[in-house]
Amino acid sequence: MQTNWRWIAAAGAIIAVIGLLAVLAPFVTGISISFLIGVFLVVSGFLHFIGIFRARNWTGAIWELVLGVVTLAAGIILLLNPVFGLVTLTLLVIAYLLVSGVVEIAMGIRLRGEPNWFLSIASGAIGLLLGVMLWAGLPSTAVWAVGLLFGINLLVSGVSMALLAYSARNVTAAAEFEQAAEAGGV
Repeated sequence: MQTNWRWIAAAGAIIAVIGLLAVLAPFVTGISISFLIGVFLVVSGFLHFIGIFRARNWTGAIWELVLGVVTLAAGIILLLNPVFGLVTLTLLVIAYLLVSGVVEIAMGIRLRGEPNWFLSIASGAIGLLLGVMLWAGLPSTAVWAVGLLFGINLLVSGVSMALLAYSARNVTAAAEFEQAAEAGGV
């Protein structure tokens, strides 16, 4: 990382800008994600159909056929109605937030007495609160939730990449200074 810090910082900046654009246009981002998943499902469905010819027996061929039909149908549904996919993705996000919130709270209670044990409970409570808020706002939250959360994730990831790259640059500069000082007899 120390030798390629510029490339890593540039990649982080690009990812952060994409994340910012996603945050500014969460509906477009969510529809794009839904559409992309639809494309992946259609391709996967066709690959299952190819798998029919690679099956070793007729039961394997039947399973490949069933998986191909289900996967292709799901992909076509998403391509024809990406908003449906957006609602489904929002429901998955809600389920994740609720389940992970409960687990984090339980873990925090179990860790009571350890340093900063309450942070797990606080994180779980925030997850539960977000999940309940998204659920209460359905179906309108589906319009923005997935795109906004995806954008925030990209923005934070990009900024952290750039900051890590700049930190590596500083470490490299300090090491070069020390080597020059040692070579110069300072």
